Amino acid sequence: MSETVTIAGRADWLEDRHLQRLLAVLAEGGETARVAGGAVRNALLGQSVADVDIAATTLPEETVRRAERAGFKAVPTGIEHGTVTVVAGGRPFEVTTLRADIETDGRHARVSFGRDWKADAERRDFTINALYAEADGTVVDLVGGLADIAARRLRFIGDAEARIREDYLRILRFFRFFAWYGDGRPDADGLKACARLKEGLDRLSAERVWAELKKLLAAPDPSRALLWMRQAGVLSRVLPESEKWGIDAIHALVRAEADFGWAPDPILRLQAMVPPDAARMKALAERLKFSIAETNRMERWALRPALDPATTEGTLAKLLYLGDPQVFADRLRLSLATARARAVEDTSALLQAGGFSRLLGFTGKWQKPVFPIKGADITALGAAPGPKLGALLKRLEKDWIESGFILERDALLKRAARELKPD
Repeated sequence: MSETVTIAGRADWLEDRHLQRLLAVLAEGGETARVAGGAVRNALLGQSVADVDIAATTLPEETVRRAERAGFKAVPTGIEHGTVTVVAGGRPFEVTTLRADIETDGRHARVSFGRDWKADAERRDFTINALYAEADGTVVDLVGGLADIAARRLRFIGDAEARIREDYLRILRFFRFFAWYGDGRPDADGLKACARLKEGLDRLSAERVWAELKKLLAAPDPSRALLWMRQAGVLSRVLPESEKWGIDAIHALVRAEADFGWAPDPILRLQAMVPPDAARMKALAERLKFSIAETNRMERWALRPALDPATTEGTLAKLLYLGDPQVFADRLRLSLATARARAVEDTSALLQAGGFSRLLGFTGKWQKPVFPIKGADITALGAAPGPKLGALLKRLEKDWIESGFILERDALLKRAARELKPD
């Protein structure tokens, strides 16, 4: 008889009285409800849990009826696929009726509702994502997920190719979950299936691809997963810009993040993998449907040449005032990480690393000074509103910047008065 495994005592969220009430209500009258998927996985791995999902035998309409009867709010967020979001105690819980796939096309699935927990587990992607937990914390494992959790092994449920053909996004999910939870080498069958079926990625929407890539790049250390993605030909399929540029800089960046306490930043890590070419970055952003903020950051980074480590803080202050501090921070972090990696064999790189570190520290503390005069100050001197006034303001601001921001308001107004004085 197998040993009973429980998450009780290591999952504070399981003690939430609203969650317990919801599970109890859904389980009335011979029905069954269990916590499912990522929350169980992360509890077993000792990692934080953001969302708690529930699988239940109740049909969606019955889930709504029971939730509302218990005083909870029920929102039919995906009721045609069996999902109802129940807001209990101010927290959302996705409740999904047990399902089986009737038909899949590589992107979407047509499902039928059922009561078979094994069938529901077997339609999921990976064994570690197909675990359930009873209300008391007892873990229900129908596909061998507990052994894979213990081994930090990511494995498709059943036949890897069949799982991928159901949804080609699972190729990217394979590498994403490996980055977060895997150890050693990826599962051989899964890796081969991803390599064989990588053309299926072309059928996915750009939004889905970028969302998965971003989650992968947010992992504590995505470097091993990226290496295997490159080996399988998957990385160049979704990110061809990385093909001739490479991913070697990722290793140095991850080490720098650990040493300096930088939070993992998917955009910075992407910058480490692609060439600083503004036209290509614009095309990349358009292809993967980046947000406006992501697009601007990538393009501005590409347009901003790397800084000389000997740059003075006074010069940098002027550049920061005229530019985007985020872009300078990106450039400096990448330069610092690269210089530190080279410093192992090149003593001059150690000096460069010191310079980049100094400039990065200055950038982090820098606050943009406020230009001390406005257009109203100039019109008060008798200037008429219009292009000439604007040009005068720009000249004065340039003088102020060149002074290192030390020219005071009175001095600037005197200069303005002199320029306005008729010959």
